[in-house]
Amino acid sequence: MAEDDTRDFADFSARLADRVEQLPKRLRQVAHFAREHPDEIALGTAASVAENAGVQASTLVRFAKTLGYAGFSDLQQVFLARLKERFPDYRQRVALLRADASAGSLSGPLLNGFADAANLSIERLRASADTARMDAAIELLAGAEIIHLLAARRLFPVAAYLAYAFGNLGQRCALVDHVGQLGREQIGLAGPRDVVLAISYAPYSPDTIQFATLASQRGTPVVAITDSPSSPLARLARIRLDVEEADHGAFRSLAATFALAMTLAVGTAEHKGRD
Repeated sequence: MAEDDTRDFADFSARLADRVEQLPKRLRQVAHFAREHPDEIALGTAASVAENAGVQASTLVRFAKTLGYAGFSDLQQVFLARLKERFPDYRQRVALLRADASAGSLSGPLLNGFADAANLSIERLRASADTARMDAAIELLAGAEIIHLLAARRLFPVAAYLAYAFGNLGQRCALVDHVGQLGREQIGLAGPRDVVLAISYAPYSPDTIQFATLASQRGTPVVAITDSPSSPLARLARIRLDVEEADHGAFRSLAATFALAMTLAVGTAEHKGRD
């Protein structure tokens, strides 16, 4: 197999389609999991992927080698490459916006584009919001001794805002900021009477998924704000709230996420006040 082929997701899909019916039961199980949860294959460890797929780690290696890869790590690079293609880096995004801009003002089209994306995100949230799930999430958060706030990268500002809001509303909370690589120790303080509020969208933060997994394994309920039922957070969550953010020039809005975060924070305070 050529080196370029090993990094091509379309080539992987074609190889799998040709051979899936001939695969043994356990390898078909891995194939199904890979199709349903490609981002988890890209971002998980061999141990976590094997556990979630319901197989042994050695089965992942067999699956990869059956399709012509050197091992699971080699196959994983295909899924990572797929993620990178879906989400270009920031310099590429700016270049795309510059190419689309007129010869005149750049700021006007940028502002209109980002405002339109924010409006569309809010409208999507209004149309798809499951109020029963939101009420259940608020009830769970209101009953927590401590709410542990977990997010990374572009979503970290949402967790930081929630730490500010909960603190001012009288709710004990802890921001898992992972400073000094101490995230594992920070989330290790979460107990069964607490709640973890985890936020992650594709391409999912490995740290967020790892720390949410650790908390769930210790018996701490997880409320997840994420973007898809196939998100790695979905299977960890006691309650899952989905948000679909629009984008402008591949820069995704956070308007709907902040609106939902504010709803949870104020709703939690109102619920505690009622009690």
